[in-house]
Amino acid sequence: MIAKIGKGENLWGALIYNQQKVDNEKGTVLFTNKIPDLWDRPYSVKFFHQYFEPYLIANNKTEKPVRHISLNPDPNDQVDDKDYREMAQQYMQEMGYGNQPYVVFKHTDIDRTHIHIVTTCVQIDGKKISDRYDHPRSMEVCRKLEKRYNLKVAGENRSLNQSPIFKPVDYTKGNIKTQLSSVIRHMPQAYSFQSIGAYNALLSQFNISTEEVSGELHGKMRKRIVYFATDKNGKKVSNPFKSSLFGKHAGVENIQVLIEKSKVKMKNDASKHILKRTVETALSTSKSEASFKSQLLEQGIATVIRKNDEGRIYGITFIDHNSKSVWNGSQLSKELSANSFNKLWNEIEIKHETKYDHNDHFNLSQEICKQQFLTDSISGVFDGFFSGLLSSDTNEDQEEQIFESQMKKQQRKRRKK
Repeated sequence: MIAKIGKGENLWGALIYNQQKVDNEKGTVLFTNKIPDLWDRPYSVKFFHQYFEPYLIANNKTEKPVRHISLNPDPNDQVDDKDYREMAQQYMQEMGYGNQPYVVFKHTDIDRTHIHIVTTCVQIDGKKISDRYDHPRSMEVCRKLEKRYNLKVAGENRSLNQSPIFKPVDYTKGNIKTQLSSVIRHMPQAYSFQSIGAYNALLSQFNISTEEVSGELHGKMRKRIVYFATDKNGKKVSNPFKSSLFGKHAGVENIQVLIEKSKVKMKNDASKHILKRTVETALSTSKSEASFKSQLLEQGIATVIRKNDEGRIYGITFIDHNSKSVWNGSQLSKELSANSFNKLWNEIEIKHETKYDHNDHFNLSQEICKQQFLTDSISGVFDGFFSGLLSSDTNEDQEEQIFESQMKKQQRKRRKK
């Protein structure tokens, strides 16, 4: 079983996201803690919110008071509602949330049935429940639940020491070629990606960018890839390095082969559904692009957003370092495409929620109206190197020399223009 812990500031968004599943008959409310059961009428966001309100009003320091947790058993595990309730209660108790109000939702919108839990980390006295080492503690609780309920052990939770670790290139330290080599020689084999653009997004996390160049060789047009070191803002800070300097694996032909293999591998990849739900959860509990990216990064997911000169978002890519896979937003869901995020963050202006204060009266009806406006948007939008570096090839063949000459000619032509 895999647990994902979302930390956010938008309680309404988290409740709306889950309640919509219920309203659309793609989910149910399984259990509530410190919130009364309703037997004669359906639940609502307003009903749930009133029981969290005293805790939020008491809060005066915690920036991210909302916790949106998902528990995801293996698709082949047989878990009934009774087990889900007990699992949720044990998980919350061992994580320190046993005395907090929380709601447990079961989602059935995809073939992988799972549960979501919405709560707050702020106690009634305004103090925060410690979240130090919460991810290792969460993994430990999941191992207990797997044993107790005879669940499959999650494959994602193998030791991090078994996975290769890469360091971003730091051009200020010099020796750029060696730094590039430590990533480029091994990165393509470690991650799955379905396009050159996705490959470039992956490399951008390590201060590297690529560029496809064309040149004529023996009367035929040939495409090659060159690599650059970049600064933290993605600006190129080095001369181009030919792919042959890093071995055949870094060349355009091999990259295209890996792309085709990744398309087959990722087609039915179970991690896709987990990533999609994690992104949706972060979206529901964050109020801005920055907090959205920050929340995903805490869970090992990097977000690469591409904008034009006017600030319009035209591309969004998610790099899941847990499953070593790269996904464009539209591949996860049409509601997570670049255009959807652009509408949410750039075209819809929503005032910040009023901060909770002991001296201010919380205007609930105003908040509901504002969050209902947000609902319409959310519903549619929803460290070290490898131990040994391989030596670089120093002998360039004739083809590379000719190709390099072609590149230099193109550069001189561009300068003349």
